Amino acid sequence: MTGILAVFSLPASSDTSSSDSFQECVAGLKTHAIEAGVAEATASDVLSQVEHLDRVIELDRRQPEFTTTFADYLNRRVNDDRISNGRSLLLEHRELLANVTRETGVPAPYLLAFWGLETNFGTYFGKMSVPSSLATLACDPRRSSFFTEQLTAALQIIDEGAIPAEQMEGSWAGAMGHVQFMPTVFLKHAVDADGDGKRDLWNSLPDAMMSAGKFLADLGWDSDYRWGREVLLPEDFDYELADGRRLTLDEWNKLGVTDAFGDPLSNEPIKAALVVPSGHRGPAFLAYRNFNVIMGWNRSEFYAIAVGHLADRIAGAGALRNPPPEDQPNLSRDDILALQQALNDNGFDSGEPDGIMGPATRSAIRSFQARHDMVADGYPGETVFSRLDLDL
Repeated sequence: MTGILAVFSLPASSDTSSSDSFQECVAGLKTHAIEAGVAEATASDVLSQVEHLDRVIELDRRQPEFTTTFADYLNRRVNDDRISNGRSLLLEHRELLANVTRETGVPAPYLLAFWGLETNFGTYFGKMSVPSSLATLACDPRRSSFFTEQLTAALQIIDEGAIPAEQMEGSWAGAMGHVQFMPTVFLKHAVDADGDGKRDLWNSLPDAMMSAGKFLADLGWDSDYRWGREVLLPEDFDYELADGRRLTLDEWNKLGVTDAFGDPLSNEPIKAALVVPSGHRGPAFLAYRNFNVIMGWNRSEFYAIAVGHLADRIAGAGALRNPPPEDQPNLSRDDILALQQALNDNGFDSGEPDGIMGPATRSAIRSFQARHDMVADGYPGETVFSRLDLDL
């Protein structure tokens, strides 16, 4: 693909919003799509009508000034209205959801949790023209290769008759339908569950729910176990164990970890990793294999916990026994950049500073905390900043 893209990708200095530059790029995209198997009539008709959307570039470039805390993230997504609506929809669509579970092994509350987080149960799909959004991003040098692939897939979806081009609306980045599939995911995992001859993730809930289930099954969903669970940790717990290592439930038991009610964990033959998204002051979770499957949908631990917890709540479970603290500071990207640089300067390798809290940064924080007799939970709290002579 790289060689093909070189024919029409525009250099970083180019003004892709200018009519001539954009149309030149679109002509290259059309050639690429046809060579990839899209019907010439489809490619010509759809791409002759795409527009450069300045708003899409603005959204792609915009980085949040502050990183959200886990409390803010979770409370916005797992709230009373969403739980109540999810429980109502669980009853309303129980036959459909039971059928999806039989076919895919994914329990209904999880299907509803994804649906709820992605489009608030189908109430908002996005209003952007997917062909125009993807053409805009494909003609932008930042991620041209990825979005060229997505645009080609979107044209193939139109080509197969799943939806007319003028009705293909979604997010600014091209995610579509009830469960916000990207076009390449649609092509690989979407199914026609209602038998009308179309894979319609916009207007057919059976298609959308079965496609979500099939996608999760293809990612490796384990129907024998849940996503994970909230747990309680002993006061003297070694938080350096929350570094991604996977131990058996029996091993966690021996370390003093209990379920959220203080009872011993089961002796099921399953391994789990400990996740402490708010550090030692917040809730702790043991994440099973399905946690990683959820992250195959969205590579965010916050998202995976939100899906799992929302599914639990829809199924009738109560709130977290140890809710996340709401007084933790929002950190700006500049704050995290300064933290990463300070860690590196002090001999704790956080990788190339990028302003993003990833595994390498958390590992560096844990090492720094352990060296300075702090709770080594990998959380970038005020004490860490203070010991590194950084202001918050």
